[in-house]
Amino acid sequence: MEIHQLRYATEVARQGSFTAAADILHISQSGVSAQVAKLERELGVRLFERGSRIATPTPEGDALLGHVQSALDAVARIRTVADDLVGVTRGQVRIGTVIGCTIPGYLNAFAEFRRAHPGVVVTASEGNSVDLIAALTAGTLDVALVAHADPLSASFDVSTVVDEPLAVAVAGDHAWARRASITAAELADEHVLTLPSGTGVRTALEKTCAATGIAITPAVEVYSPDAALALAAQGAGVAVLSASMIGEPLIRVDVDGAAHTSLSLATRIEPGAAARAFAQTLRTRLVG
Repeated sequence: MEIHQLRYATEVARQGSFTAAADILHISQSGVSAQVAKLERELGVRLFERGSRIATPTPEGDALLGHVQSALDAVARIRTVADDLVGVTRGQVRIGTVIGCTIPGYLNAFAEFRRAHPGVVVTASEGNSVDLIAALTAGTLDVALVAHADPLSASFDVSTVVDEPLAVAVAGDHAWARRASITAAELADEHVLTLPSGTGVRTALEKTCAATGIAITPAVEVYSPDAALALAAQGAGVAVLSASMIGEPLIRVDVDGAAHTSLSLATRIEPGAAARAFAQTLRTRLVG
């Protein structure tokens, strides 16, 4: 048995399919399937019933997967203890951020930590918030800066950086430019530019639609808020983002009853010394 095989099996069980697990793990579906099959041969039992689109744990899988997770938790604790033994002078920190994160507090904290602790290996990755939260849960990330519209798990140490409602950005010649607010229903008649599924903004938009009983299919999905704003400025539609993302020359218009989206710093359970120090540096720069 190998650690990565245990991680893959756990993710398949969590996601309910090999394809979804592969997306979270950022490897091919065939790679996940092959490694889980190797694990099954090693154990001598079939862990999953494979359907065309789903994977369901077998009775044997149900009996074993809890022990698999316990083994992964023990490995995570080994890393934590090792980091504590070497202290902040060495060790490793694995951080994840939302795609295209360039907020000054994050970049400044990253640079400050690297100057203060050059012996620590810091690996950084980007992804949508759903993937980042899953990686924190699985123990493959120590710290993550995530955007979310629902409360994060109580198993994380969470510091909220920003909490604000959705708003709409329109060009100065748009019919809404002189309005203070619109209803969510009015968005259904517009070309909506927003972020993809798995992001805090998109989840907040979906919650807003659900609360008002409407359905909105975005005309354009982009990972960069700047891209959505640039398109709105050219008259390609209205950009639905969090309020603080919107600035001149565009006009911000509030949405009645809009759900909130938050940007939070989340740290996994029992981080090592280096990860704790990195999280504290970020927290100081971002939250104060």
